[in-house]
Parts: sequence; structure tokens; C-alpha cells
Amino acid sequence: MALFLLVFVVCLLIFGSVIALLLLSGTPRYRTEPRQLLELIDRALQSQVNETEWNTIIGYPIRHDETLDGIRRRAQRLVDVHGNHERVNRGKPLLDATGQEELRALRDHLARHLALREARDSGE
Repeated sequence: MALFLLVFVVCLLIFGSVIALLLLSGTPRYRTEPRQLLELIDRALQSQVNETEWNTIIGYPIRHDETLDGIRRRAQRLVDVHGNHERVNRGKPLLDATGQEELRALRDHLARHLALREARDSGE
């Protein structure tokens, strides 16, 4: 009987500690930074990004920065309107010529936003 109680207490401690650890650990969060978004757009303009990678980053909402989320939504709309769906796998660019121009303008806007943010952060 003593052996049973010992095994029961040890198992209870192990299960209890695992449950406590799971309850206390937070949910992992993915946080898209402006530099990551800029690099993705640069690679899309150079036709070096596949559709899966694009959709993974662009399809995920950016809740910590409304300006970045607006840029993300505009980029997503560009692909919806001007995208060459399923042609990326055959070596074609992600966007047609009009979409490439609009994405370049969006990239310039993001670069200016990033420069302003870095200047503001270094001034503080």
C-alpha cells in the first residue's frame, strides 16, 4: 500500500507540474516587423518569393502597428487584383506590370515610414 501511495504522489506531482507549466506559459506570438515586410516586398519585386511565403506573411494580421497593417492589406489587395496566381511556380513574377509598379510605390512608402520611425527612435 505504501508503494502505491508513493507512486500515486509522484505521478500526481509530475502531472500537476506539467499542467501548471502549460497554464503559466503564454501563447507564442508572431510579430511582423517593418524590416521583415520590406525585405519580403523587395524579394517579391525581384521575383524571388514564392506564393506560399507571400501568403504566409501577408495573410497574417499585424495588430501592433496600424500603419504596417494598412501596408499589408494594400499588398494583399495588389496580389488579389494584379497577381499571377499559380504562375509563380513556373518562374513568372508574382504580379503583372501594373501590380509591380504599385508594389514598388508601396515599398517606397514603407521605406519612408521605416526611416521616420528609426529617426524618431534614435532621437528619443
